[in-house]
This record gives sequence, C-alpha cells and structure tokens, in this order.
Amino acid sequence: MKYWPFPALLMGFVLLGSATGKAPANHTKSSAAPEAPARLEAIVEKGAGIVNKPSNHSVDQTVDKLKGMLQAKGVTLFALVDHSGEAEKVGMKMRPTKLLIFGSPKGGTPLMLAAPSVAIDFPLKILVWEDSQGKVWLSYNSPEYLKERHGLPADLLPNIAVVEMLVAKAGE
Repeated sequence: MKYWPFPALLMGFVLLGSATGKAPANHTKSSAAPEAPARLEAIVEKGAGIVNKPSNHSVDQTVDKLKGMLQAKGVTLFALVDHSGEAEKVGMKMRPTKLLIFGSPKGGTPLMLAAPSVAIDFPLKILVWEDSQGKVWLSYNSPEYLKERHGLPADLLPNIAVVEMLVAKAGE
C-alpha cells in the first residue's frame, strides 16, 4: 500500500467549501447527511452520485475495518490517502479525513472493456471523514450513478456494488 502525498488542498475545497464559504453554483441541498455542515451539502446534491452513510466508529477504526474486509476478500488496496495527515504536515488543521482507493482487475476490467470512460472513476474509492460535530461518515460513488454516467451494462453492476456492502459493514 502506498500513501500518496496529496496536499490537503486537493480535498480542501470539497470538505471546507470555497474561500467564501458558499457552495459552488448550481448545487442544491440534500438530506443525505443532515448533520453535515451546510457547505458540505454540495457534495451530496441530487444527481451528484455521492452516497454518505454514517459510521459508528472513529475514522481510524472505520479505515481499519475497511482494510481488513478488503484484505479478506482479496481486493487490492492501491492507496490510502491521509488528507488530514498531509494537512498537518504543512501546518494546517483538518478534521480526520482518509480516502481508500481499491479494486480488483478481475471485477473492474470487464467494466472498462464495456465502457472505457469508467476508468476515470476507477479504482473504486471510499472517503472516511469526520464532520464538525464529530460524526464519522463513509462516502462513495453510487454504483447506479456510475452505471448511468458511463452507460454500464446492468449485468456488470454487481462488480462494483460490493462498495455498498463494504460501507454498510464498516459503519456497523
């Protein structure tokens, strides 16, 4: 597993909002994460394809659960991006935020053969983050959204629907 040294600014806009604190234009509010601060609601807008599920554990505990499940299923964890850790390295404070990037060539390759554009969204990702109230969330791209976005065949959707099961079990 490789830790990527992404600057905190990469996720800073999404998690902290723009410099003005306002959501980008054309974004609407959603009830997907009611406890999340208003400026985070832009990432859960209707049609954005991002699903947020609560976790009953800390960010680190949730990440550890996910890593264990991926390993048990023989799924490769390509990278763990510690956005908050990178922010700390440059003297900035950020709530715990980690991104797992994972997948399986056996599952993903048929999808990329059917719809090459899906490679822009692969490998799969789960974002584990803490909101301003201390609640931990797991966020991921909806498999149905990826299906619609890339015109994926319905019979291949189970290849990526595993993300929903991973998130559900990690949050328990």
